[in-house]
Amino acid sequence: MAASNWRRLLRSATFLYFSSSILLLGSVAFLYSYITFSPFSSVYPSSPSSSPLDSSVLGCQPDGEGSWSIGVFYGDSPLSLKPIEQGDVWRNGSAAWPVANPVVTCRSLSDIGVPSNFVADPFLFIQGENLYLFFETKNSLTLKGDIGVAVSNDQGATWQPLGIVLDEEWHLSYPYVFTENNQTYMMPEGSKKGDLRLYRAVDFPLKWQLEKIIINKPLVDSFLIKHQGKYWIFGSDFSSPGARKNGELEIWFADSAFGPWKPHKKNPIYNTDKSFGARNGGVPFLYQGHLYRPGQDCGSTYGRSVRLFKVNTLTTEEYEEVEVPLGFEKPVKGINAWNGMRYHQLDVHQLPSGKWVGVMDGDRVPSGEATLRILKGYLAFAGAVILVILLGFMLSVIKCVLPLSRCLPIVGKRSDVFQAERRLFLYYKLGSISTHLSRIGSFFEGRINPKSWRGRFIIVAIVFVLVVLTCFGTSFMYGGNGAAEPYMLKGHYSQFTILTMTYDARIWNLKMFIKHYSSCSSVQEIVVVWNKGPPPEKSELESLVPVRIRVEKNNSLNNRFNIDPLIMTRAVLELDDDIMMTCDDVERGFKVWRENPDRIVGFYPRLAEGNPLSYHDEKYARNKGSYNMILTGAAFIDHEMAFNRYWSSKAKPGREIVEKLFNCEDVLLNFLYVNASASRTVQYVKPAWAIDTSMFSGVAISRNTQAHYNARSECIQIFTKLYGNLAGNKWSFSSRIDGWDA
Repeated sequence: MAASNWRRLLRSATFLYFSSSILLLGSVAFLYSYITFSPFSSVYPSSPSSSPLDSSVLGCQPDGEGSWSIGVFYGDSPLSLKPIEQGDVWRNGSAAWPVANPVVTCRSLSDIGVPSNFVADPFLFIQGENLYLFFETKNSLTLKGDIGVAVSNDQGATWQPLGIVLDEEWHLSYPYVFTENNQTYMMPEGSKKGDLRLYRAVDFPLKWQLEKIIINKPLVDSFLIKHQGKYWIFGSDFSSPGARKNGELEIWFADSAFGPWKPHKKNPIYNTDKSFGARNGGVPFLYQGHLYRPGQDCGSTYGRSVRLFKVNTLTTEEYEEVEVPLGFEKPVKGINAWNGMRYHQLDVHQLPSGKWVGVMDGDRVPSGEATLRILKGYLAFAGAVILVILLGFMLSVIKCVLPLSRCLPIVGKRSDVFQAERRLFLYYKLGSISTHLSRIGSFFEGRINPKSWRGRFIIVAIVFVLVVLTCFGTSFMYGGNGAAEPYMLKGHYSQFTILTMTYDARIWNLKMFIKHYSSCSSVQEIVVVWNKGPPPEKSELESLVPVRIRVEKNNSLNNRFNIDPLIMTRAVLELDDDIMMTCDDVERGFKVWRENPDRIVGFYPRLAEGNPLSYHDEKYARNKGSYNMILTGAAFIDHEMAFNRYWSSKAKPGREIVEKLFNCEDVLLNFLYVNASASRTVQYVKPAWAIDTSMFSGVAISRNTQAHYNARSECIQIFTKLYGNLAGNKWSFSSRIDGWDA
């Protein structure tokens, strides 16, 4: 009997409908994931030997409070600070050419055994040639804030995390450090404890002990300064009656750093809108005799930005300040920038050289983003389920609701149910629900005639909405924060320049190319090598980074590798203007090149083999299992090394061949690399996907594929005579542990 019921169920229209719906929407989710998400390992892949409890695996988890990290800024004035990448600071040991922000992240601590979800609230303390950075780090296990420290002996370019210096049973943040009477003190925020505490260093910077509770109020983001003969504490008490969160500010004063403290006559100084900047966003600094106070704009989200105020009056009875420009270029790359969505604390100091250094935290997502994405994902999937059921009713493949007796977990006679009070309650409760569902189902049942045009239109519209909801749900649940984040190497990020060669017939390709790639995290500049026709105006190009158009005197493929002293990065991504890849693919390629800067690292492998040597495409190379060339239409190179080799006297005969055939400039560079090196010269990186946009514009450079390949085979044979044979320079696919060259 049971087997017969199962057979009827499996053959029923309802079962087939639900099975088909699951198959269809599952396929949609898979296809969307395949197109949208990178199939490769995450930004911080753990090593195969990592255990589940390894701190590097536990750290950097999605957190509702954000993914804060810390950057360094320099300037001749605290009112005109620029990020470290604009300072042209290079560090060979970490393949940072140049060093780029952020310089301290959750990974910095997690890699030394301190699992951290984020780092924020940075404060500098200068001691001789060393810069100490104190900051809040959110522990990935306890989910509370601790105080960490890192040290730099090169003025902020490189930071060595030292670990946790202060860990209490309650949340700690905002670790303001100062000296008084030849002693070093820290005054972190610990408002959860209900007071403001002062700690003294007993073994700087790692050991601190409680010195004094200086104010019995839960002050938030407080600092203590000496100004005009008195000591001042600025802080916010959001627990006060009527206090507006993130919009309240109080001032306290004393004749000693240890009190007793008296409230300012005008307390609260502010109790206003949270976007005003009342809440402190760092420590005041003196510049040209004036005191400046950073404050937080928490308008659209917590810590949206820093606002700067010039203090005109500070007495025990009066306080007056006016807002002034921060002098900080706001990030424009959105979630692809480490501080694209918010930055909420600034601390600046003057170095012995007279220059100014500042540290600022930043986040690529707004507050609560991780939690909100999960909630949106569940809602999207729930909406899809409801629509599937509704459509089933309307098509009459779902017949209201199953009989109540089949819905209840009852064994035995029906009379047994009424002998137990709990079962009786359950029976009536489920009966009520079943009745309501039956009424709803009856209302929609049979409302669509799939044979009519109206019915077909409704079905198509509902299926379209189902597909959209499935894609949204998949994106929110499994797509992370949507950012194409850069890849850290040896504790540093870096940047590169994109160089593309084009002409007037390909303006459409160029505009799309620049708009897309200028949003990638590590792109510093785009250089357009203009070969023919009138160049476009820069105002025609929508870009988030500087674009430089280099107009050439003649139309030559050799122009691709012209020596360019204006390029400020060591890495150049040579990229044809008709190739579109994801920013994540580009960032992965950049990381691989930083690991191997003496190689051509790119996305299009080729194989030259045979007797005589002939040119073969990627499909052929994969069938053979190896490659020995990388096309420079999409490849990272050390531009000084590559361009100098290309324009050497030895390369002159090769350049003449390129000029004659209007082809093979990338093949020539591969031969020159092999000729100049006894080690590996090429490295392949597999893109998730790549699109040739010339198919849509109709301006492909090489339209006759076979003629193009024949010309390249001719080049290979000539270059072999000039520069030696590269056939033996073969390398296998799938040689990397991370699978990026699969």
